[in-house]
Amino acid sequence: MENKKIIKKEANPKDAIVVFTSFSFICLAIMFMLIVYEVVNIEQYLTFNHPAQLFMYVIIASFALVLYGVILTYVVPSNDIDDTNKSYQMYSLHEIFAFMLLGAVFEELLFRGIIQNVLYIWLDHQWMAILITTCLFLAIHVQYFKKPIMLLNISIPSLTFSWLYFNTYNILVPIIVHFLMNLGITLLFKYNVLRVKKSN
Repeated sequence: MENKKIIKKEANPKDAIVVFTSFSFICLAIMFMLIVYEVVNIEQYLTFNHPAQLFMYVIIASFALVLYGVILTYVVPSNDIDDTNKSYQMYSLHEIFAFMLLGAVFEELLFRGIIQNVLYIWLDHQWMAILITTCLFLAIHVQYFKKPIMLLNISIPSLTFSWLYFNTYNILVPIIVHFLMNLGITLLFKYNVLRVKKSN
């Protein structure tokens, strides 16, 4: 009896970039409709009242989340890290940049720009909206269900992105922080500054 080889299709960053771009445009269209029908107003998406404060939020949150990722990397054995997370650093620099940027744009437009806003309007409670949004954020990362520690890896950032959005009402803030966090961790791995902890 011949051994059957299981062919595992590797993730293609170019395909993911196309998907993220397409869904980002859909999210923008939905957000535009929410503004047109006065469910939300433009100030809930792009408020620039305190630019220095926005800048500080971006710098501090990005640094803190990269540090959180570094600490988790040293604590969590490689067997508990999802395989897709180990492959990102193999992409070229421009692929990493585009993949991380468009992934952050899509996820923040969907979860903070649409879902969190609608939940807040419906529930009239910020932290309930934040917690439910984070649960939904975790739910779409189905690849992490087999390695639950990865859910912790994304739950703290998701809570942070949600909190940042409600504290700034500027969707660009969680987008930039999300992007810088993912980019920073990936580049640390790519250039061997950071390595996963080997399993015993």
